[in-house]
Amino acid sequence: MEILKIIKSTVPQPIEVEAMLNLLYSSNWVLSNLNKFLKPFGITQQQYNALRILRGQYPKPANVKLVRERLLVKLSDTSRLVDRLVKNEWVTRKINKSDGRAVDIIITEKGLALLKTIDEAEPLMLKIMQNLSEAELHQLSKLLETLRG
Repeated sequence: MEILKIIKSTVPQPIEVEAMLNLLYSSNWVLSNLNKFLKPFGITQQQYNALRILRGQYPKPANVKLVRERLLVKLSDTSRLVDRLVKNEWVTRKINKSDGRAVDIIITEKGLALLKTIDEAEPLMLKIMQNLSEAELHQLSKLLETLRG
């Protein structure tokens, strides 16, 4: 459905405005679907993103700065996000042996097992992309990269 019909606008908009509205609406739609998918696993989109970052580092430790830099949605308080991951026993936090001021964050077996379970269900999440062909998915990805410059 066209974005102007979705938002019930009868006023024609410049194509830049229409594209921006479409992008914002679609972004919220994707995030809403992702959150619905993740809810049964008891994890938020930000926690899922952080765990995937830490799995990519595993078995090497990471730190809060690395997680903050790699998050898809930048959070001002990544430390609190890590606190919630520790509370759920998905990660551990330890003082760095070579630098007592630094804190190492490592994903736990429980965190890895959770991601494995989510990975197995991932095809269900990816169904939101089913209306696009592989070529269209490549084109969409390229267009979004071009948009960001």
